[in-house]
Formats: sequence, structure tokens, C-alpha cells
Amino acid sequence: MSLRALLLSAAVTALLVVAIFNANGYELYVLSLVGLTAIVGIGLNVLLGLTGQISLGQVGFYAIGAYTVGILTTNHGVSFWPALLLAAVVAAIAGVALSIPALRVRGPYLAMVTIAFAFVIEQSAAEWRGLTGGWNGLMGIPTPGLAEFSFAEREIALLVLFLTAAMTYLYARLSRSPWGKAMRAIRDSEVAGQSIGLNPMLVRTMAFALSALTAGVAGGVFASMSGFISPESFPFFESILFLLVVMIGGAERVLGPLVGAVIVVLLPEFLSALAEYRLLLVGALLLVVLRLAPGGIVGLLARPFEKPAAGTSPQSKRDIVEFLSSRRGGQTLSASRLRIAFGGVRAVDDVSFDARPGEVTSVIGPNGAGKTTVLNLIGGFYDPEQGSIRLGDRDVARLASHKVARAGIARTYQTTQLFEHMSVLDNVMIGLRQGRLGAGSLVRPDERPADLDLAESLLAFVGYDGALDQSAGALAHVDKRLVEIARALATHPSALLLDEPAAGLNAADTARLGELVRQMAELGLVVILVEHDMRLVMSVSDRVVVLDAGRKIADGTAAEVRADPVVVNAYLGEEQSSAKPRPAGSTATGGEVLSVSDLRAAYGAAPVLTDIDLHVDNGELVAVLGANGAGKSTLMRALSGLHRPVQGRVCLLGREIQNYAAHRIADAGVVLVPEGRQVFPELSVVDNIRLGAFCRSAPDLGNEVEAMLERFPRLRERRRQRAGLLSGGEQQMLALARGLIARPKLLMLDEPSLGLAPHLIQELYATLAELRDEGMTILLVDQMAGLALGVADRAFVLESGAIVHGGPAAEIRDQQGLEKAYLGELHGTAP
Repeated sequence: MSLRALLLSAAVTALLVVAIFNANGYELYVLSLVGLTAIVGIGLNVLLGLTGQISLGQVGFYAIGAYTVGILTTNHGVSFWPALLLAAVVAAIAGVALSIPALRVRGPYLAMVTIAFAFVIEQSAAEWRGLTGGWNGLMGIPTPGLAEFSFAEREIALLVLFLTAAMTYLYARLSRSPWGKAMRAIRDSEVAGQSIGLNPMLVRTMAFALSALTAGVAGGVFASMSGFISPESFPFFESILFLLVVMIGGAERVLGPLVGAVIVVLLPEFLSALAEYRLLLVGALLLVVLRLAPGGIVGLLARPFEKPAAGTSPQSKRDIVEFLSSRRGGQTLSASRLRIAFGGVRAVDDVSFDARPGEVTSVIGPNGAGKTTVLNLIGGFYDPEQGSIRLGDRDVARLASHKVARAGIARTYQTTQLFEHMSVLDNVMIGLRQGRLGAGSLVRPDERPADLDLAESLLAFVGYDGALDQSAGALAHVDKRLVEIARALATHPSALLLDEPAAGLNAADTARLGELVRQMAELGLVVILVEHDMRLVMSVSDRVVVLDAGRKIADGTAAEVRADPVVVNAYLGEEQSSAKPRPAGSTATGGEVLSVSDLRAAYGAAPVLTDIDLHVDNGELVAVLGANGAGKSTLMRALSGLHRPVQGRVCLLGREIQNYAAHRIADAGVVLVPEGRQVFPELSVVDNIRLGAFCRSAPDLGNEVEAMLERFPRLRERRRQRAGLLSGGEQQMLALARGLIARPKLLMLDEPSLGLAPHLIQELYATLAELRDEGMTILLVDQMAGLALGVADRAFVLESGAIVHGGPAAEIRDQQGLEKAYLGELHGTAP
């Protein structure tokens, strides 16, 4: 808690003490209710604010605490203080028990589980008459006391004030502790949290237990304060109010539940004169607050005092070379005969390779080759159906992902997975814990000087030179990559898995990244690199493993792999095709359909497309080629309105459409057949086709649907079948039929051959050749470069988001630049 917050809390506490000594009985009761509501809100803030879990069952824990105190003090003669302690324990145990089924679901299902829990507790209290008194409740619950002195309303109010202040202080300590950082980490990215050794189930269970414990304490005090409790004392509406307390005050804010409780409890009292309109006005006011201050009132009030990150750049204060080279040096990571299938498709099939310490082992391959799946197998996110993964002498296959991380395997992700609401320094600090939080650190701030120095040194080592207190979510793309690597190194790994670290980086940043990758390997780490930037792969790799359709097709040095005809064929595709080129003497009918100029696109701060200029004439089939990650799919998304370009012009038949929404572009005549088919799985084949004509005013589509079924006979046999049950090839036919029935002015196909068997690919390209000869205007993106060039009139080659070659398909096929764009160059290859 900051000094400002401490001073404010002290001032508010002093005012409340004065108010308590000057209040009448009813006012004391209302002030006590404010404090008890705040205590429940503080516990719920652990669950909602720190871990992002929504619970609508807090009134159940509140009732458990109240009934535990009521039963023990009235029926068994136990004094209030041990009864209150036992109420907290029983509520915490109930929280742990609820977390077991609740944390197996997400979103609204989690809320439904907690709602069901609240109703179970209410009905149990009503039906268990011998213990709880049923609907008649428990009467004569004694008030707290010390020795022979019994508390009156004023002393109970002071007790509530003390408990509220204590809970607020403990929450502030928890928020800064390793447990608090772990909860935020799991909230921001569960996958990344597992990769640094955090057990999401344990972290969330702790949050549930703490949230239930505080509610149990509040309920126990409420029972003694009221002297009478019944099931009607704990309606479900109370759970909604507890949730509003946190949201209105400000989730994750230390003082948020206090401010929220004041508003939620006192506002109806101030509006009591309005009688029947009171709840309506309260609800309207709450909607206004949530609309104007989504971060809560405390967040709104704190905004003017929040200073932008202005910390110094990290300095190297520890010997990182010694730190990284000291962990289990010399351990080889061996993958042997790995196999896994999804829905009958073998994503990885009998893959084996060794990654040695001190070397960079790159895993490459075309789209759908299984590269990231291999990393997920090694990282513990998938369990292999067959095979083993050994790090040194230990088999880590089938271990949970957080246990794999603790064993010494760290990783980064294709899309950076930082804990975006935490600072850069805290992202690395939580990595240093390696998932081992310790019960003793529950309310102890994570500020050990040695760890702070080490985290700062790791950031300096990877080349990050921004502010340490900067929010990770506000970083530039290249800095996100560097911080993610620093966090992975903080776990003290023996092996580091890098999944497309150069994605979105410019040439200079990629070169610096390559130097860092080599430096990490030279320190004795096993480095496994999955990357689409072939220039980077060829320059840093000691060994290269090539996958295609889930199988290993090559393994050797960069030079050996680069020259392997099997590898070249996997990237460029077979040139032999049953599809015929455009007949001699036959040409497109002319007239520009699509014109693109100076197009740029980005994902956040990461540029993807730069100064794209191309055109497609009427009746042409134009192919866009390039390696994975070159920006081909982003180009298709930008042209179809699914991704808004940063700048540039896109004209369809002379009309600018770059600012149109996706549905307006489709209505204008640009139809995208997306990567992965994207059929509507619960609808029939015929209904999928009919939906393709949604933008057309065609009263009767029967003949046109029949024409599509005539063109794709396999679909006729399955016309009434759900699309989700079709094979991959049949789904691709369906997606193409759905696009054709729209009668597009421009048909765009994004990776139509991805995941198809060879004979289906041949059928697909034969169909594309027919459509071309019929005068259809087509823009094609496909990884099978040889086949695409066989049917295309012209082609463009993308490399790192820019067009590097363009011209007639025959000329592009004969240029060495195409192979270079896919497989990179060998200059500067690692020894």
C-alpha cells in the first residue's frame, strides 16, 4: 500500500472512530453493516480482482460463518472468539471444496456453479432443522465479550472497524506478495503462468479459500451482532450486492471494497424516503457509475495521481553468464517417436530428434507441419500418445506443464504471452520463483534485493532498455519479445523453446534477436527455435529439423537442409498437377477489378504489411506466395475487411473500400474463402451453401444450389448432413461452393490446400483451373507454390510483409528469388 493510501486510510479510520462514538444504535448497526460488507468485498476482491474469477456464491460462505458461530455459541456453549476462528476455517474448507468443481469450468459456467452453491447452502439451512432451526432460525446468539465484559453496539462497531482495517492491510500485503503476483499472472495468461512453473489450480484454489475465509469471518460477526439468523438473512440478492461492492469500488484496488460498501449500503438509506422507487434509483445510479468508471470509483479518483512510467533502464547487477550456465549443464533434450492425433488427423507422427546443449536446433516446416504441436508436447501442454521426451536422464513426457517448467524447460510464444497488467520488473520477478510460492510468503511483499538485482540484470542481458515499472501491456512489440525471453530465462532453464520470436520484428530487431539466440546457446542452454523467418533460421542454427504433415522429412545442418530437394518440395509444392494452365491464346478479359496501393497493416505495434501494391484484372487468377509469416493471410484479412489497414487504398472496380466493414465489402462483391474452411458446423451442407448468398436478393436459390452440388458431387451425397461431420476435403469444397454462390466480383482463397490429402489437392486445383477458364476473377494464397503457379496468370512474392517479386507466373517459377523467400540464405550460418 502506498504512503498516500496509508495516510488516507488512517484519516478515514479516525473519522469512523469519531462517528462510532457519536452514533445512535441504528446508526451503529448500519456502520457495522458497511464494515462487514467491505470485509466480504475484500475477500471477493482476491477472487475477482486478482484472479479474474466471478463468484456469485459469497453469501453461502457468509451464511456458513454465521451458522457456525450461531450453532457453537447457542447450542454448545463455545465462546465467540474460538467460534469465530472455527467459522473462518469451516468457510475456507468450503471454499476449497467448491473450487474443485468450479475451477473446471470458465465464464458463465463458473458463475452458475457458485450460484448453485449459494442455493444449496440456503436450502440446507432451511431443511436441517435440528441443527439450524430451519426457517425459524437461531435466536439468542450471544454477543462477543472479553472476560466478563459483553460487547454492546458500540464495541461491536469498533470490532468491525478493526477487522475491516486488518483485512484491508492484509489484502494490500497479499497484493504485493508472490502469491498476489501469481494470481495476477494466472489471470492475465494462464498458459504463460504454467510455463514459468505456476500451478493454476493451486493458485485459484488459494484465492477461493481466502475469499471464503473472509466471508466466513464477516458472517460470524454478523450472527453475534444480530442475535438472530435464519435462511432469510442470506438471500441470493446479497451475493449480487457483494459483487457490486467490488465492481463499483474498483476491482483489484486496495480501497475499492471500502468505497463500494459505503455506496451499496448507505445509498439505499439516504433514498429511504423515496420508498418504492428506491431500488430503481439505486440500480440506475449503479449503471451510471459502471458506465462512466469501468475501473471503479477508486480507479477514477486515482487516475489524476497516476504517473506515467518514468523509471530508469535496467542495469546489469549480477553475473548472468554464471546464473544461466549453473543449472544442470550439459543436458540433452531428446524427443523420441512422438505421436499425437487430433480428430483422427495425426498432427505429429513418429518424430524424433536430439537438441544438444550449446546448440540452436531449429524446427521448421510449411503451415500445418506440426511445429508448434511439437513444442506443446515438449512443454507439457499435450500428452503424447506415443514416445518419450527426456531432459538428461529424466522423462518429462506426460508431466503437467507447470512441472515441465520446474524440471528446466522454459518457452516463449508465437503471440507474446506477457502478464500485461503487471510491470516489466514483476513479470521477471514472478519467473524467478519457478512456481514455488511458499505458504510463508502469502502476505510478505516480493521485494528481496537479490531477486530485484537478478531480474534487472536479466532484462539488461536480453537488451531491454525501457522503464522497469512500465506496464507490460503498453510495451512496443519488440520489447514484449525481449521481456518474454527474460522471464523465461528467469526460471533458470536447461532448455529454452522459442516459438516464432521474430514474428513482427523488422530486419534490425531480427538481427539483434539472432545475436541473443546465439549468445544463449553459447551459455550452454538447449535452444529449440520454431521460426518462419528463414534468414534467421539459416544464420543461427546448428541443426535444422524439417517437418511436413506431422512427419520428419529432414534433419541436418542448415546447408544440408537448404539443399535437400525433399525440403524444397515441401515448401514449394509439386509442380506436376492435373490442373491445366490457361490455354494458349486465351487471356483474361481485361479491366482492373482490384487495385491495392501503399497498403500497410499491423497487429498492435507489430507491423505486418508494408507498402503493398498489386492489382487483379477481370478474369485473372493471381497468386500471392511467400513463406509462413510473410503476411499472406493478413493481406487477405485486410482486403476483406476482417483487419483494418493502417494506411493505403483498396479499390474494387474503382470504388475505395478500405474503410468498409467486412459485411459491406462482402456485399460489394469481395468474397473470402478463409483459411481452415470455417464452415458452420451445426448447419447442413445445403444451408451452408444458401448462406453464401445472404447478401443477394435471390428469391429462389434452388437451381443455383443444384449447380453447386453438380460441380461438387461429393456434397450432393451429404446434402442433409451437418457440415461439422464432413471430412477436411469435403469442408473445403463446401467453403468454395458457399463462396461461389455469392457470385463474387473477386473470389479470394486463403490456403485452400492446407491439411488436404494429395489427391484432394489435385481435385481442388483442377476446379480452380475450371473457374479461371470460366472467367472467374481469383486472388489465391497457398503454401503449395508450385501448384499455385501452375494455374495462375500472375504472381506476387511476399517476404517479411513486403512484395519482393511480381510478374507472370512462368517468370516467378523460374526465379531463384522464390526459393530464397521460402528457405532463406546461408550467409552467416552458425558453425
